[in-house]
Amino acid sequence: MSECIYNPLLDYMRRLVEIDDAAAEFIAAKTKLVSVAKGSMLFNSKETARHIYFIVSGKARSYYTDYSGKTITWMFHYNSCTSNTKNLFLVDYKSFLTHTPGTMSIEALTDVTLIQFGHKFFEQAYVELPQFEQFMRMLNESAFIVTYDRVYTLLTMNATDRYLKVLSEEPHLIQLFSNYYLASYLGVAPQSLSRIRAGLNTVAEPGKCTSDLKTVSADGK
Repeated sequence: MSECIYNPLLDYMRRLVEIDDAAAEFIAAKTKLVSVAKGSMLFNSKETARHIYFIVSGKARSYYTDYSGKTITWMFHYNSCTSNTKNLFLVDYKSFLTHTPGTMSIEALTDVTLIQFGHKFFEQAYVELPQFEQFMRMLNESAFIVTYDRVYTLLTMNATDRYLKVLSEEPHLIQLFSNYYLASYLGVAPQSLSRIRAGLNTVAEPGKCTSDLKTVSADGK
């Protein structure tokens, strides 16, 4: 398995915690590289989540479906210099932790390559790898902050302010994803997004890359 030791998941983990060769061998042996075609569903609501995915390449989204059948994009998933924890990991976390049917769906927007790991990996990693608990604590803290921020944005901001927030904090999303999916992320119809953009007459600047990835920042970005 030595050729798999320096995979993207391990590279990411090394930015947060110390990973020695033995731990790298363990993680490489217990995870699996999978490919999923564009348009495929990695997870459907009402299923029980049995795996967590780390995205290596391609683009995906996690979304909810409301009472009227409208889909609301919860998060975009991709791996680039502008990615952070919320973009890299794909899972209905509540379903995974509680072993109950989920409410989220996850869709591949392009062909995607992912690293897959499940409950058995978690059970063994907590026993075998002391640093894994620290890693998961950092991920859980980040997930909580991201969820809080996302819910606060959707509940308290109007559509224009949500769009301005994206322009300020995640401008790269506008280059990476279509207006249809961006509108879904903002909780509006595509036509409404077009009107907002026309009214503001703004052009998004590409997101800048950063090398400061040693820890998960307080705002989950």
